[in-house]
Amino acid sequence: MNLHSGARTFSVTSPVDGSTYTTRAYADGAAIEAALARARAALPSWRRMPLADRLAILLRFGEEMKARATPLAEMVAWQIGRPLWQADETPRLALVGQLLADIAPETLADVPYPSDETIRRYARPVAGGLHLSICAWNYPTAMLGYLVTAPLVAGNVVIFKHSPQTPLIAELAEEAFRAVGGPEGVFQSLHLDHADAERLIASGAFNAVNFIGSVNGGRRVHAAAAGTFTQVHLELGGKDPTYVRADADLEATIPQIAEGTYSNAGQSCCSVERIYVDKAIHDRFVEALVAETAKWTIGHPFGEKPMIGPVVRASAADTIRDLTEQAVRAGARRLMPRDGTLKASGLGAAYVAPEVLVGVDHSMQIMRDELFGPVACVQSVSGDEQAIGLMNDSDFGLSASIWTRDIERGVALLDEVEAGTVYLNRCDHADLYLPWGGIKNSGLGRTNGRAGLTEATAAKAYHVRSVIG
Repeated sequence: MNLHSGARTFSVTSPVDGSTYTTRAYADGAAIEAALARARAALPSWRRMPLADRLAILLRFGEEMKARATPLAEMVAWQIGRPLWQADETPRLALVGQLLADIAPETLADVPYPSDETIRRYARPVAGGLHLSICAWNYPTAMLGYLVTAPLVAGNVVIFKHSPQTPLIAELAEEAFRAVGGPEGVFQSLHLDHADAERLIASGAFNAVNFIGSVNGGRRVHAAAAGTFTQVHLELGGKDPTYVRADADLEATIPQIAEGTYSNAGQSCCSVERIYVDKAIHDRFVEALVAETAKWTIGHPFGEKPMIGPVVRASAADTIRDLTEQAVRAGARRLMPRDGTLKASGLGAAYVAPEVLVGVDHSMQIMRDELFGPVACVQSVSGDEQAIGLMNDSDFGLSASIWTRDIERGVALLDEVEAGTVYLNRCDHADLYLPWGGIKNSGLGRTNGRAGLTEATAAKAYHVRSVIG
């Protein structure tokens, strides 16, 4: 596979203060080959292990991660900049395991097909085999539920590559799995550079690759797997729209849209990035949104509970500022006082204060490209038809939301929206009971719930003939 050999290191620059938080070594070719050998050796016994026993280990894993919540939260805060008081993702990770345990016996059970006295037909969901799971940095603990817990519940084994921004999360997770009796080789973490990861995928070493990350990263994974017939699951970016109809309850709606826009500093694939508001209520909406945005304080992640900290790196902050300035030069208007921007610049290069832009339109890059930052972009629309047209005028299709008191009309409009998940009177929420994934450039496949667990398996058909002749 022409993997790298020799010692190579990488460093994590903390967005909190620009310091080097940690330095780690990339796995060399020998370490990678050894991990593959351990995974292949572990697969038969893990796949044969009774489901109840696999579930017991994974439920203990979730609880063990919760027991390590304090160091994990500190890692999240230092590595990506989220305020410490918001940085514990272990309850969600453990909940994913519990919900999978609830549905796995039925989801992974044999599915009967028409049979008679001599022939019994059924399909059995079976483990695909060896999975490579590649994780993004923005929810670095919670996403283990989709990338590790779910494939393991289905009987697969996992080699896990975390983002080079959050490598310590992967190390601690592997340690926690071993601590609860997880068998050797079933779940292993490796620090891989992009080139080695792509070579591994291109070699056909894996039965499946699960990727959460950027569109460009997803394209590289998809290209690397070309011709290998490896199953590829991609959960990519979004440019998620929301539409506020004239009859919406603004008092209830605006705080939720603000949270959907600014939480995690806007660094979520399902963050609200495009806001369309009926012209009849546009000015009232904007006035109230500005007032709500003022509540979203920025500060040091270890300070007095700011609402947001820095974005993940200074270069990301530069991109957010550049796209905002481009929009302003093209006619958009910034509405937030300059105090927040001045405070952000005093905190460091990676800090971006929440902003509200009006007068935006689809000729502006900020309304086309995923921003991943705390900027609310508001566009006035003439009504339902224009709003739906603009919502669908995007290369992305992850999630979308509509706000209205008319539930029947709202659901009918959601039917017209091109997205993998649609919400009525809610936004920015990856529901653990429902399938999660996108269309267009937002990805391939689904995680969560029965659909996600089923996608971690292959349907094996059984034709059992009891009478010969």
